[in-house]
Amino acid sequence: MLQQLLDGFLLFATLESFIALGLGVFIGVIVGAIPGLTTPMAVALTLPFTFTLSPVTGILLLLGVYKGGIYGGSITAILINAPGTPAASCTVLDGYPMAKRGEAKRALDIALYSSCVADFISNIALILFAGVLASFALKFGPAEVFTLIFFSLTIISGVSGTQLLKGMASACLGLLLATIGMDLVYGTNRFIFGQTDLLAGLNFIPVLIGLFAVPEILNFFCKEQIKLEKNPLAGIGASIKDFFRCFKTIIRGSFIGVILGAIPGIGAAPSAFLSYSEAKRTSKNADNFGKGEIEGVAAAEAGNNGVAGATMIPLLALGIPGDVITAIILGAFMIHGLRPGPLMFNENIELIYAIFMGIMLSSIYLFGIGKICIKFISKISDIPHRILFPVVLILCIFGSYAVNNSTFDIAVMFLMGILGFAMLKLNIPTAPFLIGFILGPMLEDSFRQSLLISRGSYAIFFSTPICWFFWVLTVIIIGMSFWTYSKSKESALLKIK
Repeated sequence: MLQQLLDGFLLFATLESFIALGLGVFIGVIVGAIPGLTTPMAVALTLPFTFTLSPVTGILLLLGVYKGGIYGGSITAILINAPGTPAASCTVLDGYPMAKRGEAKRALDIALYSSCVADFISNIALILFAGVLASFALKFGPAEVFTLIFFSLTIISGVSGTQLLKGMASACLGLLLATIGMDLVYGTNRFIFGQTDLLAGLNFIPVLIGLFAVPEILNFFCKEQIKLEKNPLAGIGASIKDFFRCFKTIIRGSFIGVILGAIPGIGAAPSAFLSYSEAKRTSKNADNFGKGEIEGVAAAEAGNNGVAGATMIPLLALGIPGDVITAIILGAFMIHGLRPGPLMFNENIELIYAIFMGIMLSSIYLFGIGKICIKFISKISDIPHRILFPVVLILCIFGSYAVNNSTFDIAVMFLMGILGFAMLKLNIPTAPFLIGFILGPMLEDSFRQSLLISRGSYAIFFSTPICWFFWVLTVIIIGMSFWTYSKSKESALLKIK
């Protein structure tokens, strides 16, 4: 055992491994902060550079890009209301209101602290519980995933605030738009209206950019008076008190991320929203969520970064990639003649130990590089909006086009921007729309796969203890939401009287 650990350390402790890991985190943070340039895209573009590297160095380079990219998406989410990655789409709910209030650096700091803690916990879980969590993840079939996603939809009540009916309508619209494209079961076309560009459905990045960034730009330039805006408090960071205030939220969000990350196919965005919902449900400042609550930023970032290490659990333990990025990393293993899975723990345990050591170091790199980036990038908040917003619009157009090199995606971005602007003016919450759009495809796919397996019997959704567990949670959360909603209505009527 000690000899294997020493051999693993010797594999890891090379100058090129240290440089590759740090460079990977830096690339990930920068790419993640650019709307439209997703983390899977960055990892895929980095993959060819690993061909000439040693297996450990090459894999650590990709892991660095992965971890940096997940955090980097929060930077533009907080500063300009344009999430750099889908995983950061929940961070905008409280991060951007904090930036508008002049607390950009405070929000960026707590996002970094939450990301690093969650990443560290996720790495520990990977090292200690890879086998246990991987076997637990294997118990999730289509029926269990459906009940989990259905339970996740109860987040809608949490992010709708007092606008519950509008929030439900917004979520239904998101679910409807998620059905556009080719039916994966029967191969039929749905709602494409003769547009071949819609066969693959609406791309998430143009929808995300259009829904959040464009309405803010339109709203600013529709105002009668355009004046220079500065955030004089943008340079004040999060304090130790802020961190300890959010510590419980960060830990809870980290464990939510670890559990969901270990389940192949779930991803960071649902984890962030579930963590956010739980934080709001248990917080003393629940009414402030969505208006610039620091706990909301911490919950979102802990949830999505908790996934990072956990997605490696099914990959290393079983050879099953947990998401798109780990599928690319699986390709890197195979290029070097390695096949992750149980045999790898017997035949190449030294390499596993070397990767574990690099993964632990990545959390330290993330903190240091993130701090440096915050110091410079938070200055964006000091740029007058009449100068900043045209630049942001250009980046939005570039980001939407870069996904598929398609002008059609630019049109989608502007159409979603108009829709988002209308929702802003009508006081319709956009977060439920986003949740419906993200979770809709997973909900539909798992539902139909379950019915195919059971030959049309709905009993499959009540066939295991995991299914029952999520049904009970769903009923409890829905009941509590409607009770809270009715109480708020009653108090509003009493105030009127």
